[in-house]
Amino acid sequence: MSNLADRLDQARSARAGEVPRQASPERRAKTHRRGQDPFAEVKDRVHQSLVASLGPRLYDPHLSEQELATQVRHTLQQVIDSENTPLSQADRTKIAQDVSDDILGHGPLEPYLRDPEVTEIMVNGAEDIYIEKEGKILAAGTRFADESHLRRTIDKIVSRVGRRVDESSPMVDARLPDGSRVNALLPPVALDGSMLTIRKFAKDPLTDNDLISMGTMSPSVRDFLEACVRGRRNILISGGTGSGKTTTLNVISSFLPDDERIVTIEDAAELQLHQRHVLRTESRPANIEGTGAITIRDLVRNALRMRPDRIIVGEVRDGAALDMLQAMNTGHDGSLTTAHANSPRDSLSRLETMVLMAGVDLPIRAIREQVAGAIDLIVQQARLKDGSRRIVAVTEVIGMEGDVVTLQDIFTFDYAAGRDEHGRYLGQLVPTGIRPAFVQELADLGVELPVHLFARITP
Repeated sequence: MSNLADRLDQARSARAGEVPRQASPERRAKTHRRGQDPFAEVKDRVHQSLVASLGPRLYDPHLSEQELATQVRHTLQQVIDSENTPLSQADRTKIAQDVSDDILGHGPLEPYLRDPEVTEIMVNGAEDIYIEKEGKILAAGTRFADESHLRRTIDKIVSRVGRRVDESSPMVDARLPDGSRVNALLPPVALDGSMLTIRKFAKDPLTDNDLISMGTMSPSVRDFLEACVRGRRNILISGGTGSGKTTTLNVISSFLPDDERIVTIEDAAELQLHQRHVLRTESRPANIEGTGAITIRDLVRNALRMRPDRIIVGEVRDGAALDMLQAMNTGHDGSLTTAHANSPRDSLSRLETMVLMAGVDLPIRAIREQVAGAIDLIVQQARLKDGSRRIVAVTEVIGMEGDVVTLQDIFTFDYAAGRDEHGRYLGQLVPTGIRPAFVQELADLGVELPVHLFARITP
């Protein structure tokens, strides 16, 4: 039996005295896809009936999400009960859940958004969806009906946070209500159909104890980082994409005192701070006329006028690095930020490059002096081959020797411990035996660092 939409087209053509036309390749592909879902036709009819029944109420701004969900599910049950197709109770439940997810949520992605074990969702086109579980990438057992179905889902996500995405502006960063980070890429930039990446964040933020149990950090490193935060050290968290920088930044931020004024600056709001005096800011892209953009650099400059005790920048990736370094060097000690880099040394080179992006004609030595004076500690994060996310180095910035910024490792990851039979790394962060040069400065502020934290472990 041909697709319902094709039959309607042919009927309209016959009434107009035309020769029935063949279904387009796109429609035939859609028919083929629907053939893989035995309930696709039923879902379409139920979806259309539901929209016709509720009408404008689906977009009523005065309805809360809970009220809308109640109305949708009530009407949905009535529509399914009136469906003539023989359906078992299990089939009715699945159809109701799928249509409800599409109307109220994010379609076929909704089950994975609800699954706490899924940490990332990657959509490489309407029919190609992957998920990440326990650091491993797996093919998802679902798909979108077609490209337009995927586009509707993307539009729903970005419109909630006042962003837009279309052919003239085909890239967008957004976030879900729970803080999960979203990136969407549309044709013509995406050659094989729209792409969507969702990096999920736990509804209950991970704590320092969670990171210790996961092996991301050790108790000694936790105690050391907490002392550094209380002692107002400026900390840079460095790592590759998906290495867990934001999660670690969240945990380190939890050590901040509750009586300080904290300003957070982010591209997409992800930080979850629970202190009383937190001012959250978020950058904004240009509008459809190409004006009105508010950059991270604008927000860093503005933060200096807000009387902050601490500034937290979710990530520096451009000329904002210069303003961030100047803030750290001019009385805003104890600030935190992240940057993409593969090693502590590389992170300093990245900062130099980003400062040059600010368009200020500074000699390299002056930039390095700014970096050495601003950054006290680098926490290097990595996603290892076994899928785990670990802190692999905690490195102190000592100062300058000639034209070189000098570093020394305080803790490093013990790769020599090898792996178990499942390929998981057995090593952990171990002290190098070197005490930080700022131990006395912390002591002057009333923060004592026990000597045993830095005692080198001998086999």
